Amino acid sequence: MSLLRRDVLGIVAKLSECIASKGGNILGADIFVPENNQVFYSRSEFVFDPAKWPRVQMEEDFLKLSKMFNAMRSVVRVPALDPKYKIAVLASKQDHCLVDLLHGWQDGRLPVDITCIISNHERGSDTHVIRFLERHGIPYHCLHTTKGNKREAEILDLVQDTDFLVLARYMQLLSGDFLSSYGKDIINIHHGLLPSFKGGNPSKQAFDAGVKLIGATSHFVTEELDSGPIIEQMVERVSHRENLHSFILKSENLEKQCLAKAIKSHCELRVLPYGENKTVVF
Repeated sequence: MSLLRRDVLGIVAKLSECIASKGGNILGADIFVPENNQVFYSRSEFVFDPAKWPRVQMEEDFLKLSKMFNAMRSVVRVPALDPKYKIAVLASKQDHCLVDLLHGWQDGRLPVDITCIISNHERGSDTHVIRFLERHGIPYHCLHTTKGNKREAEILDLVQDTDFLVLARYMQLLSGDFLSSYGKDIINIHHGLLPSFKGGNPSKQAFDAGVKLIGATSHFVTEELDSGPIIEQMVERVSHRENLHSFILKSENLEKQCLAKAIKSHCELRVLPYGENKTVVF
């Protein structure tokens, strides 16, 4: 359960009392109050007996609690009872993040259901990605884009029934009209070589420059390119012993891990907005 509200006395006590009164047991709780004390952030994990505390009743109880403190945001999720998040994945030519997401979905590491894959690149029918999708019944849509036509109306039609979108190295900019029309969260991943190494083949640029630290950043998508609120970042040291191949593998591995962790945190209600362009991640 995540709760965001302006800070007043008694929130933790009332929250604990609500859970305990229904026979629930808190397993963990995270709290963050900024220095100005104007906002209160909380996330609690607890176990309960669904027979004694039905899901509908739980929703009503937490709604009353939210209204009591005039909460700005209050979300309750029961993984064992609530459906998984439905997502669509957008990808371009590079497959490493897409493949990792598919395996994470297959292994149950990610609490999502993938409704479809959308790409602006063809993938042959004999590729491992297409064979995987066909085997598991996940639709694949190839929408070729041009500078003047990003096929956004078609993408919107395909993703209307999703809870959020994931850009798994989708190398197309989404317009402000698309973002406002979709109206839900979109999670992106990119390498941590920006802004020093822009344009084509940034990994080779960084390798040739002899960088000693590489990374990856996952963030929410906004109209401003690669500037949305950051969810997760990862870094790793590299050395003169790397060749270009090992350098790229390390960079891609960071991207996969960073994106998967960001998605998992988002699904587990660990991510809350903080200020204009920050996040609190419990």
